[in-house]
Amino acid sequence: MLNAQQEQLIEATAPVVAEHLDAITQRFYPLMFERYPSVASLFNAAHQHSGAQQRALAGAVLAYVQLRQDPARARDVLGIVVEKHVSLGIQPDQYPIVGECLMAAIGEVLGDALTPEIADAWGALYQELADLLIDLERQRYDAFAQQPGGWYGLRRFRIAATRQESAVIRSFVLEPEDGGAVAEHAPGQYIGVRFMIDGEPVYRHYSLSDIPNGRGYRISVKREAEGRASRHLHDALAVGDTLDLLPPAGELTLKEGSEPLLLVSGGVGQTPMLPLARQALAQGRKVVYLHAALDARHHAFREEVEALRKAHPSRLEAVAIHEQGDAADHTGRIDRELLRRYLPEDKPRCYFVGPQGFMSAIDKALAELGIDESRRHYEHFGPSRPLDVA
Repeated sequence: MLNAQQEQLIEATAPVVAEHLDAITQRFYPLMFERYPSVASLFNAAHQHSGAQQRALAGAVLAYVQLRQDPARARDVLGIVVEKHVSLGIQPDQYPIVGECLMAAIGEVLGDALTPEIADAWGALYQELADLLIDLERQRYDAFAQQPGGWYGLRRFRIAATRQESAVIRSFVLEPEDGGAVAEHAPGQYIGVRFMIDGEPVYRHYSLSDIPNGRGYRISVKREAEGRASRHLHDALAVGDTLDLLPPAGELTLKEGSEPLLLVSGGVGQTPMLPLARQALAQGRKVVYLHAALDARHHAFREEVEALRKAHPSRLEAVAIHEQGDAADHTGRIDRELLRRYLPEDKPRCYFVGPQGFMSAIDKALAELGIDESRRHYEHFGPSRPLDVA
């Protein structure tokens, strides 16, 4: 706990740190990777190059500074950080590494303005944040491990089956090598995966694209031309090969209620929508399912969605939108008018996942159509950031 003097120093210097936070986070990651090369495998290089990881860290620090006097609200806001950490298996002994390098980066950027007293105050603030995250993550690890079929840390799975879903998306059915049961996940969640590529560990997380069955998990992954992990999964691994999984995580889960749902996806953003649709239909809810793809070749899960529609003809409306070609219900892109046309009545809940620009446009259009922020749900595949970030 910070003492009174430290509290005053944080309050006085927070605007200065906030002003320089982008520069601090830009310096922090290279510094950490230089001092502790082993942690680099936990981070996606593409997110480093794009600046998404740096913005996510800056946002988390600012959010905590602003909300720390309201512990309940702070825990709620930090929930998404906890979920990402759980999918990577982050452990308490990694927090001192972050603290050391973060304070070093602050010192380099602020220079002589960072007095020993100010440094001590910010170090204490970081430790307070670290202790909170460690506690929240321990609770998540324990809760998952205590479920039937749960586990701590990494668990080896083998690829039991694969299916090509589109020109670039392939599904992988993963079953535990030990033959035991697997814990259930909440539809909409993702799972952490550790690959060994050229003798180095590489961590990623992928949406679970099917409902829980107690036997295994299904992930459906787009092959990215520059994606180290996705290329390895598509090009080097086959049925019978193994990889390591971490606990399922994520907060894009179905809210309780009976109101209708609007599910909107772009490209591989469809992967969490499929299990959400299945869960909602099993509960007797109405679902409008809008999916946007480049063209017919890039439209994944079309047969699966059609089978769902036939099984629930009065409650599932599936709409395909292709940018090119004429093999869809609409040609072009999802815009406000199209959303208005298909938006269910009776205060629907809206879930949407896709590229950053896609989600920003959907969020803006839904807001203009009168959908309250509390009923608009989305999740980033990479580091989380505001939807209005260009």
